[in-house]
Amino acid sequence: MGKKPTLSFWQIWNMSFGFLGIQFGFALQNANVSRIFETLGANVEDIPILWIAAPLTGLIVQPIIGHMSDKTWNRMGRRRPYFLFGAILASLALIIMPNSPVLWVAAGMLWIMDASINVSMEPFRAFVGDMLPSEQRTRGFAMQSFFIGTGAVIASSLPWVFTNWFSISNVAEVGEKIPPSVKLSFYLGAAVFLAAVLWTVVRTKEYSPEKLKSFEEEKIKQEGNELADTNQSKDLLKRFFGNGVGFLVLGLLLSAFLFSKEWEKELYVLSFGIAAFGLIMLITGWLTKRGETRNGLVEVMSDLLNMPKTMKQLAVVQFFSWFALFSLWIYATSAITSHVYGTSDSTTKLYNDGADWVGILFMVYNGFAAVVAFALPVLAKYTSRKATHAISLILGGLGLASVYIFKDPYLLIISMLGVGVAWASILSMPYAILTGSLPAHKMGVYMGIFNFFIVIPQILAASILGFFMRQFFGGEAIWALVAGGGSMIIAAITVFIVDDVDSPKRKK
Repeated sequence: MGKKPTLSFWQIWNMSFGFLGIQFGFALQNANVSRIFETLGANVEDIPILWIAAPLTGLIVQPIIGHMSDKTWNRMGRRRPYFLFGAILASLALIIMPNSPVLWVAAGMLWIMDASINVSMEPFRAFVGDMLPSEQRTRGFAMQSFFIGTGAVIASSLPWVFTNWFSISNVAEVGEKIPPSVKLSFYLGAAVFLAAVLWTVVRTKEYSPEKLKSFEEEKIKQEGNELADTNQSKDLLKRFFGNGVGFLVLGLLLSAFLFSKEWEKELYVLSFGIAAFGLIMLITGWLTKRGETRNGLVEVMSDLLNMPKTMKQLAVVQFFSWFALFSLWIYATSAITSHVYGTSDSTTKLYNDGADWVGILFMVYNGFAAVVAFALPVLAKYTSRKATHAISLILGGLGLASVYIFKDPYLLIISMLGVGVAWASILSMPYAILTGSLPAHKMGVYMGIFNFFIVIPQILAASILGFFMRQFFGGEAIWALVAGGGSMIIAAITVFIVDDVDSPKRKK
């Protein structure tokens, strides 16, 4: 069978086009959900705990979907059934979300919407690893970045466009809670989400499991190193029980400490999460000891403990990168309306003008990311994927921190250009580096596990940023963005510990 064939530009275009729709949903969520929460009565300090649904959903859903898609093959293919099912559910959630009558309904819809988006999104990452040879993977993930940026540009700006181009009000009518411009944006997003994913489902044909296996065998033969399945490691049982006891005890002790200090309730998300992870490890160890190893939980947790070295190193980079991004997504509206526009009253036109401008700023960084996406593979060719990613993260960190300095809303565009470079790189370079270190038959589950290191910093941000704002920053949301800038620069430094085992430069 030989190596995977090189695909044409339009083949890569078609297989990535679904991300246009996925990002429509994701961008509408990021730019408007905090606004919806505040409109329905949430205090700025409570917004992080309301957002906790999104990362928790990803933590649970992505490895499950990855594991299932690795083992799926039917008339639609391996990954495509999940693209379509997730798109249908997400489109329905986008229609319902802006019609939420009260805050708890909106929080519940965020959970459902994020779960559905994750069902569609996770297999798309594995899809590139399935379909493209090593030398085209950077281009493949860059194409995804282009569609992510393009979709986000349009989706983030929709409320502003409806208000300023079509004179649709950005203030809720009497008896309503959500502005008409926001509602229409979500309705259009639902239609685009489903249509774009359908395009990829119809226009792309997947390799069969037999073909993928033959490609993997050829790679092993050429490189002389087998990507072994290490799930049967002799010390696996000991590691399950050891890690399980350690995390369970740590989580319980931290919970007791928080209770004694009477600190904020959202901090329990972190302590209970640590304890829950320890309990899952103990359950997995118990199942393994009983010989019940042919189930999804044991397989996923075994793969977690046996991650390739490159994946462990990238986990550190991802942690600091996504902590920074989540601080932006949670606090951009609150920070910019209060720090730049000088108001926190969500019923005023000034606040809603500021919230609309946040959508435009999100459009700017996503639009710039779409343009930069095609430049990153070129820069990586002349330097390396690691150097390209480090430079991008530094620019992103400086961009986030500079929001504190600029008081003119238009100058914030400069800040967002830096964020756009980082965003383009975060969506492509780590995945291009990662896929070369993964066995083909576990591409989906490892992409799902890799999402842990996106989700964990998000949970941490949602758990502690509100606490730090109240305790140390006087409730000023702008400091969350400054902290995010510092976190992204730390991420840039940690890039240099990563071993890019499949770097094209090593093969020259």
